[in-house]
Parts: sequence; structure tokens; C-alpha cells
Amino acid sequence: MASPQSRDCSFPKMRGKQRTWNARSTTSHLSPWPTYTSGQTILQNRKPCSDDCQKRASTWQQPMGTTKPRYLEQLENYLRKELLLLDLSMDSEQELRLQPYREIFEFFIEDFKTYKPLLSSIKNAYEVMLGYQREKIRALEPLKAKLVMMNEKCNERILALRAEEKYEISLLKKEKMNLLKLIDKKNEEKISLQSEVYNLKRALAEEYLHYLTERDARKILISDLNELRYQREDMSLAQSPGIWGEDPMKLTVALKMTRQDLTRTQMELNTMKANFGDVVPRRDFEMQEKTNKDLQEQLDSLRADYQEVCKEHETLLQLHMSTLKERDQFSSELQEIHRTSTPRPDWSKCEDVVAGGPERWHMLAEGKNSDQLVDVLLEEIGEGLLREKDFFPGLGYGEAVPPLLRYDGLVENKKPSKKDVVNLLKDVWKERFAEEQKEKFPDFFFNFLERRFGPSDAIAWAYTIFENIKLFRSSDVMSQFYAVLTGKMLESVYVSQKEIAAHLLKEMTNADCQNEGFLNMEQFSTILKSTFPFKKEEHIQELIEAGNWFSNGSNIDLLDYCSMFKEDAEGQSEPFVQKLWEQYVIEKNEYLRELKQELGLELYDEVTLSKLREALMNIDPSLDKETLNTHLSQAFQLPVSEFPQDENESIGIRLQTALERLQVADVKRIGPREPREPELTS
Repeated sequence: MASPQSRDCSFPKMRGKQRTWNARSTTSHLSPWPTYTSGQTILQNRKPCSDDCQKRASTWQQPMGTTKPRYLEQLENYLRKELLLLDLSMDSEQELRLQPYREIFEFFIEDFKTYKPLLSSIKNAYEVMLGYQREKIRALEPLKAKLVMMNEKCNERILALRAEEKYEISLLKKEKMNLLKLIDKKNEEKISLQSEVYNLKRALAEEYLHYLTERDARKILISDLNELRYQREDMSLAQSPGIWGEDPMKLTVALKMTRQDLTRTQMELNTMKANFGDVVPRRDFEMQEKTNKDLQEQLDSLRADYQEVCKEHETLLQLHMSTLKERDQFSSELQEIHRTSTPRPDWSKCEDVVAGGPERWHMLAEGKNSDQLVDVLLEEIGEGLLREKDFFPGLGYGEAVPPLLRYDGLVENKKPSKKDVVNLLKDVWKERFAEEQKEKFPDFFFNFLERRFGPSDAIAWAYTIFENIKLFRSSDVMSQFYAVLTGKMLESVYVSQKEIAAHLLKEMTNADCQNEGFLNMEQFSTILKSTFPFKKEEHIQELIEAGNWFSNGSNIDLLDYCSMFKEDAEGQSEPFVQKLWEQYVIEKNEYLRELKQELGLELYDEVTLSKLREALMNIDPSLDKETLNTHLSQAFQLPVSEFPQDENESIGIRLQTALERLQVADVKRIGPREPREPELTS
């Protein structure tokens, strides 16, 4: 790119004129153009109280129509040509547009020596501000990933709420329809029973009238029969008085007395009928009474069922109203989230970007959610950036810098493959386990690098390994090594997990009598329950499901137990070992939660050594003295020999600090927790 300075020879006249004008000017000011065309002076921004300024302004009033200086025209033409050569179609190239202006400004500074310091300071101030803005924009880039994560969580929560709401609404609708059908059925039964009672009452009335009619007819018939009988007897006595062989007077008196008795008996009979004419037979009464009682019981039962159904209906209506309110609230929240959230990322776009193409991306993304996919993508991006680096900047000798990374200057990037890093870490662990006299793990690791690569390359390999294990968190070997190296996890935790895995493999090998490398489900379940007697049943089931099962020809599921403890070339464990680690973390968190609950303190409260010892013994009575002292020493960061002997004299720390220190240690339950005895109340 040619500079206008190289073209100074093409406009000497303008230079000469400018030097001539400068010679005439008393204070060596610049050309006042374009004040001639605008009718204003270029010195209007100076102090208004300056007399010298007013004089110079009056001397610079010149007629309209003065042309631009040739040097200005040259600069403008140069700027125009440079801008035409730039392709500003992309946003990332917009910064290139400033380059021609920056060059023009530099030419301007170089040509005007008098104003060079001031203009250079102005230019440097703007450059510093632009650099600060670039750094600020670069620092805000990670917010994109955070927004994507928040969007994913919100979408998952919305989908879960929507599915739960649909399911609950469908259940409520079904239950409502069933209740409505039950109410209709009860109403029909009630109507049928009412109609049956009405028919029975009507039949009873008809039967009562029929009995009254028969009673009256019988009375009339009896009276007619008696009258006819009396007449017949009188006629027979009158026609043949001698056939009886007795005195007619005597017979007449006997007949009269008999008639009186008959009349008295008839009166008593009529009185009895009058008094008990409305009385039904006891058998019919008892039958009707039993029927009435059964109907009354059925009516009471139906009335109670109806009241219960009414109450349930009111409850369902209230529940329905509350469900509608929650639905409206969730709908408004969903609309607000749709309005404010970013769209769901299309992960298929990463297929052409990730090394290995779509096949490798599908292998990396299989069975992972958006959060895990972001981690995978960051690892892929970080791996590429790590490959491009030739040197690492030294972190210095500050106290916050780990001892093995304390170095000032540039450190060479050895650029090993992921497989080489994993193999190196495995060698570190092998030599660590074989070491007799234990030293601090960071010191041991640095000494290992010195023995392996020499003192000159040890610091370079330390930086290289540290950057790799910090980047690849998805690898179990790297993530656990990073946690131990940075103090986020004690070495005893890693050793304990390896011992558990070795013990399980030994138990499975002993159970495999035929040495075929396979176990059935019953054998595997028995080994897990004997090894982990305090695990919950659902955790045992999760471990069983995480095994490498396959079906043989006899439809029996067999477990390939040897393959469950293997690791791939990149340090990734099998699902069974990963599930063991996940359950270990869950059980540790549950153990510490029980400890906090037993203490009954807030995180900011102070806990003493005696209180913590008592709480640990309460939640885990099987703790032996050595393990208990180990936990207390880790929590208070004191050796056992410095524990206070007097119970009244005890040290204290914040509960949150104690729990954080126990979190990094190998804390787990030793035995079952004894149930609390209920307190006796007077």
C-alpha cells in the first residue's frame, strides 16, 4: 500500500504555498480551510477571551470559493481507493475498515511535526480504548453457552410441566366422567325405588279397600244366614211340635235365652270388628314392615352415597379450578419464556465442523443432553486451540500457582495425543501405588516427569499435561487425576474406588467356577449385595442394569464381568464403573446431609470438635476410632496429636468449611444407623 509521503514530489507547489503561509503566520497555525466556504473560522472552539484568537480570525476571513489543499485531496483519494479495495461484506472484516483511516492519521501525524506528540497521544488513547473494547467483547462470548444452557433447562421444564398437566387433565376428565356416570346411575336407582314405593303404597291401599268390602259383605251375609236359620227353626217348631219330645214352653224359653246369647255374642262380635276392623294380619304386617325397613335402609344408603358424591364433586370442581389457574399461569410463563428465550440449538450443524465428520459427531453425541453436548463441543474446540499453541505462558511464582507450574517465561507445548496423555497418567498411578515412602502427590508427579523426560523438559510436560487434563473433563482418568492434582479430591478417594473395583472383580472371578468369564443375574446380584450391604435396593438394580448383559442360546442373560472394568484408549470407563462413582458421590452427599441435620446448625454457625465427633457417632455408630479421628483431622486440618485433651477446651470452625473439607475426603457409611428410641413423655 503506497503512502502519501512517497508522493510528496507530486505536489511541491502545495508544500511551498503552505510553507509560505506559515512564514507569514505569526503563530504557525494550519490552513484555515474550509472556513472560507462555511463562513466561519476554524478557531471558534478556542477561548472566547483570547484577543489573539480574534485577531487571527479576522485576518483569515477570505472570499468564498477557495479550493481544498492538494495534500488534503491526495489523502482523500488515497482513503477512497483503499476503502474500495476492502471487502466489507462480513461482520468480522469491519475492523479492517479502520486500517486506512489509521494510516491516513499516521501520515497526517508524520507530516505535521508540531502536532505530532498531541496527535500521537490521541491516537494511542483511541487504540487502547479499542483494545479494551475487543477484550470486553471476547470476555462476553461465554455468555452464549450460558444462554443456550438456560434455554435448554427452560425447554425441558416447560415440556415436563406440559406433559404432567396433560396427564393430570386427562385423569381428571376420566374421573369426572366416571363420577357423572355414577351420579346418573344413582339417580336412576333412586327414581326406580321411588316409583316402586309409590306402586307398593297404591297396591296396599287397593288391598285395604278390598278387605273392607269383603268384611262388610261377610257381615251382611252372616246376618242374612242367621235370619234364614231363625225363620226355618220357627217354622219347623210350629209345624211339628211333638217331634222333640219335650215341653214347647221349655223349648220356647230355651230358644229365647239362646237368642239373647246370640244377640250378646253378635254385639261382642260387632264390637270386636269395630275395634279391630282396620287391623291387618300380623304376618302381612311383619312382611310389609320388613319390606319397608329394607327400602328405608336402601334410601339412607343412597342418600349417604349421594352426599358423598356431592362432596367429591365439589372437591373435584375446586381441584379443577386450581388446575385451570395453574394452567393459565404456566401458559403465561411459557409465552414469556418463548418471548425472551433463544431458539433451541441445531446440533446437526456440528457434523461438518468436528474433526472426523458426521460419524464421529454421532458417536460423541450419542445419549447426551444439550449440556453434555456443549462440554463435548468445548473439548473439541479446546483440543484444536491446544494443538495450535506452540508455547504456554508461565504462571509465575505466586502462592496461588501450584508448585509444579511455578515458572516465569514461555513453556513449550509438547502436543501429545489424548491417548498418550492417558497412558502417561496410568503409568503415574502404577508408580504411585508401587511407591513405599509416600510424598505429596504434586511433588511426586513432578519428580516422575523429571525421571521420565529429564529436568529440562519436566516443566514443559507439566504444563502440557495440566492443560490437557483441565480440558478433557469427560475422560474419567483425566478428570479424576485433575481433581487429585488440584486438591479437589484426596488421593484416598481414588485409591478407595480402585480397591472396590478390584475387590468386585476378585469376587466375580471366585464366583465363576468354570472360568468362562460370565455370571448369571442371581450370582451378580448376590455379589453386589454382599459387597455393598448398605446400598438401597434401587441402587443395586441400577448397577445390575449397567452391566454388560447378553443372551445365550438358552434365553439366559449372562454378564461379561471382565469387560465392565476396562477403559478405552481415551480413559473412558464402562457404564458400570461410572455408575459406581455416581452412587459414591450421591451416598457421600447424603451422608454429609445427615451429618448437618444431626448437628442442627446453619452453614454459617460454628461447630466444635466435640460436637462433630458426637454427631458422627450418632449417624454412624459403627465408626472405628481411627476412621473417626481421620474425619475430624480432615475437617479441622489438625493432626490427631494436637486434638485438645480437655473436653471443655475445644476448637471450632464454620460448619460450611468443615463440610467442604469432608467433601473432598473419602467419607462413607461404615455401618447401619440405629433407629432413634421414642422419648417418653410424662
